[in-house]
Amino acid sequence: MIYDFSKILNRENTASVKYDLREKLFGNPNVVPMWVADMDFPTPDFIIKRIEQRLMHPILGYTFRDDDYNACISNWLSKRHGWNVEKQWLSFCPGIVAGLNHAVQAFTKNGDKVLIQTPVYHPFFYAVQQNGRRLVENLLLNNGKRYNIDFKLFDKQLRKGVKLFILCNPHNPVGRVWTLDELSRIAELCLKHKVLVIADEIHADLIFAPHKHIPFASLSDEVSNITITFGSASKTFNIAGLATAYAVISNEMNLKKYNLQLERNGTNMGNVLGFEATKGAYSPQGEEWLMQLLDYLKGNVDFVRDFVSQKIPKIKLTEPEGTYLLWLDFRELGLNNKELTKILIQKVGVGFNTGEVFGENGSGFQRMNIACPRSIIEKVLNDLSTVFSKF
Repeated sequence: MIYDFSKILNRENTASVKYDLREKLFGNPNVVPMWVADMDFPTPDFIIKRIEQRLMHPILGYTFRDDDYNACISNWLSKRHGWNVEKQWLSFCPGIVAGLNHAVQAFTKNGDKVLIQTPVYHPFFYAVQQNGRRLVENLLLNNGKRYNIDFKLFDKQLRKGVKLFILCNPHNPVGRVWTLDELSRIAELCLKHKVLVIADEIHADLIFAPHKHIPFASLSDEVSNITITFGSASKTFNIAGLATAYAVISNEMNLKKYNLQLERNGTNMGNVLGFEATKGAYSPQGEEWLMQLLDYLKGNVDFVRDFVSQKIPKIKLTEPEGTYLLWLDFRELGLNNKELTKILIQKVGVGFNTGEVFGENGSGFQRMNIACPRSIIEKVLNDLSTVFSKF
């Protein structure tokens, strides 16, 4: 089946965070919203049909994760990423952000040091600081084309008593897909310093060839033993509103600790429609749809790259290896963050994520969501060019 990703759908008046909160978030109800990481492509029809089939039964009572649900996740991870996950390793979380908080609460105590690599997805900061833990930042190194890990600093920080490291793999917002060598060096240091690892792998299926996602816990049994992995079909198949994600924890003691925290927080029940949607997503139809999605997203990346390099050369694109989130460098324009954001909202008419929310080293950058019809991207880039060609 051929899927059409070019159709523009009206999402207004659907209680959409992306569209119906524009006035509240940007002070402009008409901005083109290219910030929060959900897609403007319709949720695949085979997922909708699976939900509709479940709704044929008139009772939506208490539910549990059945064998089919666990099997579909295990099979998907094996087929897509070569990671053999036992069904008994699986647990639940309403979403990755909730999972991060559960894990920080379960595996650290007040005042413990937790390390993150910035610039990074901003809820990482909240999961550490709002739970009373001490934030340690390992700043990624930007060589102008891609970001790399400062392993010398990473080692130095771990040896100062870090208890937990939160890995973003693939990395949001800079688009890196960490290599086997990089992941192996991370694993070596975390094992050496007895540091537990939380791996946020929600973007694992959104990888551009020739890059390949390698689940951190798949490196070895020893690495799996110190890793809590979070994943979900939500970003890949546009079902974030169903609030269903999963955790993979092979260490039996750590799994018990995590599940106990779920019970303490009252978030261990799950969503019956989210479970059905995941089963539909992680199917042969899901694989076919995903391959076509990746082709379209790659076309969007190519379009942005060519456009900015030719018409707005002062805006630099950090080449993405994965995710549908682009990291744009506006620093050559000589604007501070407040000035830049004001111009983008009021003159260009677009709502991006401001870079500083991802860490101090995100200052001067903006995050752009390109999971939308290409015609929308073309309009925004033309408006960007009109405004910033004067700079």
